[in-house]
Amino acid sequence: MLFFDQNNMVDRIKMRSEIRKLETDLEYYKEEIEKDSTRFHELTTDKENLEKYAREQFLMKKKNEDVFVVIKEEK
Repeated sequence: MLFFDQNNMVDRIKMRSEIRKLETDLEYYKEEIEKDSTRFHELTTDKENLEKYAREQFLMKKKNEDVFVVIKEEK
């Protein structure tokens, strides 16, 4: 009965491992949602933060500016 049953020990161990992995993933995604929500609030309430984000992430610029992209080489 230990190995032939529908709820055998091997399957229970695998399921427990899967549950632990999913709980870890759940915590990670909760933290990411919190960070993104905070960032979203900052971007929607402050025009300077929105402009800074657009410049850094999308390389946007004003008409009278030049953009220089510096790429660091790894050795």
